[in-house]
Amino acid sequence: MGKFYASARLKKRMFPSEMFVRNVCQKCFAGYGINSKFAEQGFAMKLITEVEYFTEWGEEIFLRANGCLYRMDYHGDGKWHAVIDRLKPGQTLEYRYELHSGGLCRRTEWDPHIVAMPEGNSRKPVQVTDKWNDVPQGLPFRSAPFADGVFRTVPGRLWKAAGTAIPVFSLRSESGFGIGEFHDLKLLVDWAALTGQKIIQLLPVNDTTMTGTWEDSYPYNACSSFALHPQFIHLPDVGVAEDEAYTSLRDELNALPEVDYERVNREKQRLLREAFRTNGAKTLRTRACRSFVEENRDWLLPYAMFCVLRDAFGTADFSRWKSPAGRKTGERTEIQGDFTDYDRVKAEAFAAGHKKEIDYHFYVQYHLHVQLSEARNYARGKGIVFKGDLPIGVSRTSADAWTGKKLFNMDSQAGAPPDAFSADGQNWGFPTYNWDEMARDGYAWWKSRLKHMSLYFDVFRIDHILGFFRIWEIPLSEKSGLMGHFNPALPYSEGELASLGFDVHAAGHDGNDVLFVEDPRRKGWWHPRIAAQFTSAYAGLDPGLRQSFDRLYDDFFYRRHNAFWKESAMRKLPPLLSATGMLACGEDLGMIPDCVSEVMREYQILSLEIQRMPKSVHEVFADPAHYPYCSVCTTSTHDMNPIRAWWAEDRKVTDDFWHMVMHREGEAPADCGPWICREIVRLHLESSSMLVILPLQDWLSLDGDLRAQDPTKERINVPAIPRYYWKYRMHLTLETLIASDAFNSSLREMISDSGRCQ
Repeated sequence: MGKFYASARLKKRMFPSEMFVRNVCQKCFAGYGINSKFAEQGFAMKLITEVEYFTEWGEEIFLRANGCLYRMDYHGDGKWHAVIDRLKPGQTLEYRYELHSGGLCRRTEWDPHIVAMPEGNSRKPVQVTDKWNDVPQGLPFRSAPFADGVFRTVPGRLWKAAGTAIPVFSLRSESGFGIGEFHDLKLLVDWAALTGQKIIQLLPVNDTTMTGTWEDSYPYNACSSFALHPQFIHLPDVGVAEDEAYTSLRDELNALPEVDYERVNREKQRLLREAFRTNGAKTLRTRACRSFVEENRDWLLPYAMFCVLRDAFGTADFSRWKSPAGRKTGERTEIQGDFTDYDRVKAEAFAAGHKKEIDYHFYVQYHLHVQLSEARNYARGKGIVFKGDLPIGVSRTSADAWTGKKLFNMDSQAGAPPDAFSADGQNWGFPTYNWDEMARDGYAWWKSRLKHMSLYFDVFRIDHILGFFRIWEIPLSEKSGLMGHFNPALPYSEGELASLGFDVHAAGHDGNDVLFVEDPRRKGWWHPRIAAQFTSAYAGLDPGLRQSFDRLYDDFFYRRHNAFWKESAMRKLPPLLSATGMLACGEDLGMIPDCVSEVMREYQILSLEIQRMPKSVHEVFADPAHYPYCSVCTTSTHDMNPIRAWWAEDRKVTDDFWHMVMHREGEAPADCGPWICREIVRLHLESSSMLVILPLQDWLSLDGDLRAQDPTKERINVPAIPRYYWKYRMHLTLETLIASDAFNSSLREMISDSGRCQ
């Protein structure tokens, strides 16, 4: 076996990821598909790699493959060698080289090296000479929109574009069914083309059906990271007759000011099942549908089975899928047995025994795939691309968690530490990722997820990109984020804290009134509790010890982890970002350590810039003229009030903006009139950002006739409300918007004048 990395630092302090590297021998065999019987038979093969890299003092080169780290030997003249043995004949190995110093990875390759071992039982080592694969210069311009000719650059001219952000469910058209559909995206594309826009940004479009109630309207809590939501299907294209009953129901739902999630989905499911009974068998026999099912079976079968069992047992909580007495499905088929754990063989047998129910979900997903693909191709034909949203979390009651429990830490939940907007932090309820387990097969689940996403999107937003560096992990028993801790992290030993005068077991008035939180996986190691300065335990410290705690706290939360978290992200991001041709954008808002911007710059991930959320502590409002070119500039996100509602949110903030940004005298107007919105939008269009993507509400704010009457109804989500109803709809139809010639001409002129209409 090759040599493994074990620096003095790791010997001194062990963390989960390092423990994996130190005790990796048997796990490596498992990751490579090796079994002991195979090795004993003497068929193991050896790979010798060489790469040239001229290091500086203290630097070393390592090879990483499937979560295992191999030390390389230096042979002089910049030549580094690694030896990996016990490989199988015919096995394909994917690996990357890394530059290490000070016990941490400082640099890694972009594209992997891939070697296929020869067939047979030859004992002759396979030798390869590699070149270091740097991150390509101008990486955004190598992404699919440019490589495929959808976007075209002009020599000597900085490429910039504008776009619109809106959830699919918020679209309104004359042919809609009380909710936006993939079919409506073509109308949105037509409007974007009229105004010179190039990007349409959407919220997640995955299936979220778990309870059958409006709580499923939350688009970041999917029951599958692959399946599309049935609510977005356009029923007439599936064969539903547009008879009097249909048109009457459609018109009634379409007249509603907001989405009635429960009724829309209930009626769509009813009509979809009728259509399936009529033409389902014929559709499933078509070559296109059979190809779709075969190509996507790895996720499609588990998802379909998940849906059948969810409906049969009346819950998406698979820990309760056990019924010796049997259960009845919607088709009155009895289900017996224990399905709390997913098994592929059992799934195939289940599919054969419940073919009609499984086929129904195949049928729905096929039609959704066709409709979204058609919309994507239509957009590309007009020089426009879709930007998708990659949620950081996966529901603990999802098909993903059911089929891949070992990939997730099901005993914990992800969230965010307290900040200016949430004193108790946020608890999202998602299990955290078991990154070490995911690394063993080269992040296969992530790569599959991204490749599937790239079928429909050419640009994607990485939700909470900080989660690839570290996550705020909260015990399953806690409701708020106050008792959480960073994972991964560098906690303090109990002895180390005791030497500084701290009793880690000391508590205030209740169990959460403490200065330190014990690491749940490493007993005897402690994290400073977030916001500990507001506890009675902190108030009870003598002045000297309080100062000592403040120094330790500041170091822990703002300096201690920077290089450590950078290494954590560098292990994951290159394999994921290079897996597809999508242009990557990151949501990097909030309590962001310096390492995040460093890695985003290195991998040329577009940052997110919002004027009212400056990244410099020295600014009240950010200056769009100074945004980095590799960025997405916007006025607001789905978690914030659009311009007009924000203007009325806090008069002090509005006055500051009026004086400091707009450079006006006197008191700011009470109403955010079209001319104010126009000036704000113009500032953003003239920014240095590559992309300006504004919410549709903020584009419409420029016109006194088209804007909504009540700006408070335009907000999509309020993060402070955990169970929020996501039901915002456009107040006018897309057809009306397309016919608004004066507004569209004015908007196209603004976009063109800013150099974004190419």
